[in-house]
Amino acid sequence: MPGQSGYRGPSGKLLAGAGADVGDVLDVRVGSSTLRGTLVPRYEHADDHHIVLKLKNGYNIGIETGKITNVAKVEKGERPAFRALPPPKRPDLPEISILGTGGTIASRVDYRTGAVHPATTAEELYSLFPELSDVARVRTEIVLSVYSENLEPSHWETIALKVAQEVDRGVRGVLVTMGTDTMGYTAAALSFALRGVPVPVLIVGSQRSSDRPSSDAFLNLIGAATIAVRCDFSGVYVVMHADSSDDRLAVHRGTRVRKNHTSARDAFQSIGVEPVAYWSREGLEVVSKDTPQRTRDKLVPKAKFEPRVALLEFYPSMSQEHLKAVLGTGIKGLVLEGTGLGHVNSKNIPVIEKFVKEGRTVCMTSQTLWGRVDMNVYDTGRDLLRAGVIPLEDMLPETALVKLMWALANTSSPDETKKAMLTDVAGETTKRTIPRGSR
Repeated sequence: MPGQSGYRGPSGKLLAGAGADVGDVLDVRVGSSTLRGTLVPRYEHADDHHIVLKLKNGYNIGIETGKITNVAKVEKGERPAFRALPPPKRPDLPEISILGTGGTIASRVDYRTGAVHPATTAEELYSLFPELSDVARVRTEIVLSVYSENLEPSHWETIALKVAQEVDRGVRGVLVTMGTDTMGYTAAALSFALRGVPVPVLIVGSQRSSDRPSSDAFLNLIGAATIAVRCDFSGVYVVMHADSSDDRLAVHRGTRVRKNHTSARDAFQSIGVEPVAYWSREGLEVVSKDTPQRTRDKLVPKAKFEPRVALLEFYPSMSQEHLKAVLGTGIKGLVLEGTGLGHVNSKNIPVIEKFVKEGRTVCMTSQTLWGRVDMNVYDTGRDLLRAGVIPLEDMLPETALVKLMWALANTSSPDETKKAMLTDVAGETTKRTIPRGSR
């Protein structure tokens, strides 16, 4: 019945009158024009006054029922169903692992409910992305099924240890699929936890779901799989669209990437550095000359994170009471997003100094994102240094938060923590920041 495929009310009545169901070819009369197409399902909770046809050119069109004067069934069609294809027999191809953690990039949509079903087997993945069969043999596993905003440090540990297991198996590369909202945090976490990883670990997602004509899912996954197979570098990277067109991907260092748009396909941007590489159908262009190369080294992950760390952006009216409230929550470390070169209101410095004297750690980043912290220029900065605040050069605030979580979990004293924070572990700080807006 049409009502079982998202059609009800006026749209369901109209289709029932024509004896039409999902998959049937229909002629729909609108004014003086007739549109011919295949009736496709709708989400169960979509409105009840549109029907959707897939036209011969492949585009979907929604037609308001109030404008329709007649519906005629031209041809009985087959109701759509998902069929998994058998994996290709290509022993000559290298093997990669694709680990799912959530998000819609490697998923199919149930049009009845709108629910997203992750591809849990290689067969399902090849069915969704048949071009993969020309790129690699794929191992798939759903490690987590979590919205990215719900990922926590314990999840990073789980993902890192699973990646390490796959690397030990000898795969050519590992893809981690996830939602995009906190992708930068996860990329930083894996960069620290998997320091020295001998193969590429590529984090990939999609800004637009796979059922949308403008989806970036296909290119992102196929491109990331191709990069994992063909690149000579190792390390942790984010692979997403390089621009708004659907033809090129950027490979961003996992500690220098940020999501800078809510929905654009090219939302992800390298901050203070250029992307490591670009990929298109024409091939892979490596831009950076200092990427670590593939090795046969044994990976020893350090996947522990201390969750009791806060990230606090300074604002002009921030009171001592607010700062004390944050510091009084039992946290062991604090990353400040200061203004400019790394400043907060002077009245807050005594509160920060007391926190440091208790054996806890405070670090300074800049909310400007481009440029670097220099706390020797003005009195306020020098006072913060005397209070024990650690300046973090041009490290991104989100990366600093994750690194402090990692450092606190893997050191045993404030001095060791400070040394770890000032040591470049995974390209999180640079010797020279490139101009703002460079990509």
